[in-house]
Amino acid sequence: MLHRFDKMHGLGNDFVILDARSKPVTMTPALARAIADRHRGVGCDQLIVLSFSGSADLRMDIYNADGGGAEACGNATRCVIALTRVNTIESDGGLVRGAIAGDVVEVLLEPPRFEWNRIPLAYPMDATVLPLAWDELGGPAAINVGNPHLVFFVDAIDEQRLRKLGPRIEHDPAFPKRINVNVAVLRSDRIELRTWERGAGITLACGTGACATAVAAIASRRAVSPVRVSMKGGELVIGWSPGEPIVMRGPATHVFNGEIDLEAIS
Repeated sequence: MLHRFDKMHGLGNDFVILDARSKPVTMTPALARAIADRHRGVGCDQLIVLSFSGSADLRMDIYNADGGGAEACGNATRCVIALTRVNTIESDGGLVRGAIAGDVVEVLLEPPRFEWNRIPLAYPMDATVLPLAWDELGGPAAINVGNPHLVFFVDAIDEQRLRKLGPRIEHDPAFPKRINVNVAVLRSDRIELRTWERGAGITLACGTGACATAVAAIASRRAVSPVRVSMKGGELVIGWSPGEPIVMRGPATHVFNGEIDLEAIS
């Protein structure tokens, strides 16, 4: 049976979006991996499945390229809002609100969580500066912005080192649900960021990574809100005040749509 899909991206972080409200979809990790495969499937960093929600305009379920689930995805949220024109989205990371504002999409994420058991960490630690290190990367901040993130502030970004250390940190026993890894450089007018995404690897941009990094910078008084966060795929503007939702502004691009035979690809 053929299912319609839309291919979209937020700053190069790309998604296959399936709307299961009109035609039900039974998703499995194996099927998600097959769709995300860039050689034998459609290809994407994350697969997004939309369905009905009792608490929002729709529900968004997120599958990483490895087939594992993710609680939240900032870039995908902007894409779904641009595609469907809804204002509220339910996900495992909480309720997000958004609207199209000119040529960008503005999204409000729930306030970040800093408690060790809400990130979550395997045992109590000071989440503002974790007493942990992986080679030269040490003392990160840990934050949950709908999904769990570490933020390392460094003098220079070494993408090859991130590619090597990313999976090691992601799967460290200190993080029972695994974790996303951000390395950031503070510039005079922006934050430069690279992210190792849990279950997807290094991506051109990470919306929740940008949010977590901006929050960490603002909370530690390294930066003042709003913050420009620059990634390989482009730039987001992140605003946050303690106790308030996170505001993310950035583009969402529709690439193409098509039909896929889910039985044939699985």
